[in-house]
Amino acid sequence: MSLEQLLTDRSGGKCELCAKETKLAAFAVEPSNGDLDTSVYLCETCTAQIEDQSTMDVNHWRCLNDSMWSQEPPVQVMAYRQLHGLIEKGETWAQDSIDMLYLEESVEKWAKQGLPDPDAEPTLDFNKAVLKAGDNVTLAKDLVVKGANFTAKQGTMVRGIRLTSNPKHIEGKVNGSTIVIIAEYCKKA
Repeated sequence: MSLEQLLTDRSGGKCELCAKETKLAAFAVEPSNGDLDTSVYLCETCTAQIEDQSTMDVNHWRCLNDSMWSQEPPVQVMAYRQLHGLIEKGETWAQDSIDMLYLEESVEKWAKQGLPDPDAEPTLDFNKAVLKAGDNVTLAKDLVVKGANFTAKQGTMVRGIRLTSNPKHIEGKVNGSTIVIIAEYCKKA
């Protein structure tokens, strides 16, 4: 049985975060094996806002008050991470939800892996501006993308970046491929 079918069966054909029933797709919850235990079934609205935090509609995420109680660990992890993103945006209701949420120790550890470490060295761009997950950047120079057979040109916009465990690197999509980019070769947009 395919991953999509397994996720459809588990979710009842609904987005596991907001319960929409249209345009659903598998989403890997990092770090992921790409299997049922590390994936969630999400609608395009949830996926787009997770991948590009700058487009986050805080009212859409009130659905987390229900989905955070899921019995599925990857759903719990995504709810936890999104609630933390909302807390950073000043949403007090998200803090109230986090305060009520109980996660098994292993699930909480997994959820925290996807959150920025407050004691970590900041990720800085070309101009020494601090980059955060969800920021948009432009490339400050041409970059040859190894293994993908293309060059990302200077001035290319990379939307909704993700931070990595290495503060000198970021991840983003260029030409439909997710690539690792050296942060100092980017300029915050």
